[in-house]
Amino acid sequence: MINRRAAVLLLVVNFTVCFSYTYTSFAQKAEKGWVNLFDGKTLNGWKILGGKAIYSVEEGVIVGTTAANSPNTFLATEKEYGDFILEVDIKLESEKGNSGVQTRSHFEPDAKNGQGLVYGRQVELDPSQRKWSGGIYDEGRRKWLYPLSLNPKAKNAYKPNDFNHFRIECIGKELKVWLNDIPTAYLVDTIDQKGFIALQVHSVSNAEQVGKKVWFKNIRIKVTNLTPANFHQDIYVMNYIPNTLTDYEKKRGWQLLLDGKTSKGWMSFRKSAFPKKGWQIKDGVINVLPAEGKEAANGGDIITKEQFKAFDLSFEFKLSPGANSGIKYFVTLTENNTGSAIGPEYQLLDDSLHHDAKLGKDGNRTLASLYDLIKADKPAAAIRPIGEWNIGRIVAYPNNKVEHYLNGFKVLEYTRGSTEFQKLVSVSKYKVWKNFGEAPQGHILLQDHGNAVSFRSIKIKPL
Repeated sequence: MINRRAAVLLLVVNFTVCFSYTYTSFAQKAEKGWVNLFDGKTLNGWKILGGKAIYSVEEGVIVGTTAANSPNTFLATEKEYGDFILEVDIKLESEKGNSGVQTRSHFEPDAKNGQGLVYGRQVELDPSQRKWSGGIYDEGRRKWLYPLSLNPKAKNAYKPNDFNHFRIECIGKELKVWLNDIPTAYLVDTIDQKGFIALQVHSVSNAEQVGKKVWFKNIRIKVTNLTPANFHQDIYVMNYIPNTLTDYEKKRGWQLLLDGKTSKGWMSFRKSAFPKKGWQIKDGVINVLPAEGKEAANGGDIITKEQFKAFDLSFEFKLSPGANSGIKYFVTLTENNTGSAIGPEYQLLDDSLHHDAKLGKDGNRTLASLYDLIKADKPAAAIRPIGEWNIGRIVAYPNNKVEHYLNGFKVLEYTRGSTEFQKLVSVSKYKVWKNFGEAPQGHILLQDHGNAVSFRSIKIKPL
């Protein structure tokens, strides 16, 4: 016969065992499908590429140590991966340091005089003042694909002097990144269907940074039964598939202004019909045909039939050598101008070969500038060679603030109608038009300046 005390003890033991079993079963179920890429003891399954930094295992953590006179060094998986969800925790010893995670990457052993070159998309860990941790960089190839100027709300996701948790989804053509549970980047790309994963120890530029450590732990991957997670925040998608929108973009109000096949939604700024000459739509691209650089001498400018108030406008453009063109916005057609239509202009120009780059004031007629008003502050990484596709972006907020972007970099901002803006207008070519650039709404315009220029992936989101 069991006394009361023994019965209570037995009940507690049974409850504890039952609870433990339930919790364990739940944990096992939650972890189903995940595989650890690091065994906690050795670097089995990994190989060092590209540099002289040292990788070791200390107390169950991979430790990367910077080396003098070394390029970027990578600890790469021996296995390649296609679609996956990856999680990893990274900590930097130095706030002047840098690290990252390569996805679907590759190695060219003969490059750089036999030293070898790792190339592919990297999720960035960047504690510098620009705060681009969680952005996406194309190592050894295209450079920045998703700088965090595209998602400023995520700039404070990085935690200094602590482990930072990355979740990286690489499914199909989409790459999504979360840093410490904050969505930071969303890229849609057309290259690299598979490749290795690698952990980076960045090169260092001075002796003080030699010997600094980077710690990596909790590295796990899932490659089956993948379900893409949705960002709960509204962030810009850098989409490299021409003339397409993701479901995420569609749900957030983005719409294509050019379908790549017809002139639907566009017309001449002088007539209600699309120009019969001077413009060509072919292979998903709308082209301005050359006319010896004579402005509006061929087909003339074209505008959207619809007018827009506040908006987020994104577009790809490709310039021929020496080309001049532009994207104008808040175009009202009320100026009765004999040349091109009037409106604030995102300048499109070959800065090296076209003479207009040297005119104006302090470079305010160069690529991505607010033409004749504000110079675009373009770092070298924002500039792609003539003949390659570039991504431009204009954001006009409801409060009249306007931003220009070039290949993901914010290059200028201003406020329409502000005292500073009106002062700039008063000493520009636009001073003859009253209240220039202050219209509450207007058309979007593609300029015919007589040079060969191509456009595609023109999309807009009303704000």
